[in-house]
Amino acid sequence: MTIYHHLNDETLMAYAAGSVSESMSFVIATHLSLCPNCRNKVIEMESLGGVALEDETQLAMQSGALDTVLGMLDDDFSKEKLTPANDQNKSDIPMPLAQYIPSELNEIKWKNMAPGIKTFPLTEVKAGSGSVRLLKISPGVTIPEHSHSGSELTLVLKGSFSDEIGRFKAGDIADLDDDTNHQPIADSSEDCICLVVTEGPLQFKALVPRLMQYFVGM
Repeated sequence: MTIYHHLNDETLMAYAAGSVSESMSFVIATHLSLCPNCRNKVIEMESLGGVALEDETQLAMQSGALDTVLGMLDDDFSKEKLTPANDQNKSDIPMPLAQYIPSELNEIKWKNMAPGIKTFPLTEVKAGSGSVRLLKISPGVTIPEHSHSGSELTLVLKGSFSDEIGRFKAGDIADLDDDTNHQPIADSSEDCICLVVTEGPLQFKALVPRLMQYFVGM
């Protein structure tokens, strides 16, 4: 798998520092399981962070600090985030996504969202006012034009899509903020399946998609 679109350095830095939400961390960790480039960057950032901590003046630990650290070590995302998927998982599902869905993409029980678009919400991952879901887009189908209320990460698992930014294939991730306005289209002969996390509702431009949004909560 050749990956052309990676996470922004700012996103990786925030992830390495532990300052992203659970839902964002989940999708970032899933991309890291596929992408050695981004994995290596996170390792370097964490190493630099460790050096910086060693240089800091020692301070007294707050009460409960040890319990907090042990809790972080028990977190599934933290344990799996830098482990290549192929080392743990022989299906077409990368880790840590594999623990939330069937062992094969074709076994997922999709829900109809719109003509040519199906969804599978990952309700077990806390997303606050946003959402985490899988999208399955039929060949040639376009997601209506929209912007974002907050950040959005879209990781391609199968197929491909194109938008104003470029073409995204399996393993690629679109790291977008609220300044991005785009209209993705599934541009290959197979379904495009993506893992998508948003920090807030999408901002659709047309009336019909906005009405659809009311029912599907995206």
